[in-house]
Amino acid sequence: MSAQYSSYPGYGSWAEENYHYSQAVRIGNVLKISGQGPPPPRPACRALMLTPSSGGWDPKSAPPEIVPGIDAQIDQAFANVDLTLKTAGGAGWSQVYSVRGYHVFTDRAVTMAAMVRNLKKLFPDHRPIWTAVGVTVLGAQGMEVEIEVEAMVE
Repeated sequence: MSAQYSSYPGYGSWAEENYHYSQAVRIGNVLKISGQGPPPPRPACRALMLTPSSGGWDPKSAPPEIVPGIDAQIDQAFANVDLTLKTAGGAGWSQVYSVRGYHVFTDRAVTMAAMVRNLKKLFPDHRPIWTAVGVTVLGAQGMEVEIEVEAMVE
């Protein structure tokens, strides 16, 4: 069984070239997606079982622009995970069984409310396992969230 690597156009391709990593890898029916988060402001650089991880950047910009505010970053991170899932051959959220968030908790209540809002919206028919990990910093200045998911694909 061989690994198939993929990245979405825009930031994904930019990250492959500048940081030497792919957005996703598929091995059999498992797809794993790398941690993603908002990059630093321009011009600075930042960097199938289905495990997408995503952050709150505009996936079409390269290098990407950071999305300001934790609420917006979390919403964008989930949107980027969805894009990565589908680009790598997944069907979407119905296949996801695990969610892991890495958070710089500037306001824990706001962060957790935004996460729960997205979980309820994206998982109407099941409740995936979820781990929220508090961290001091993430990979880029201003980055407040990274989200990873794991899913089984057909």
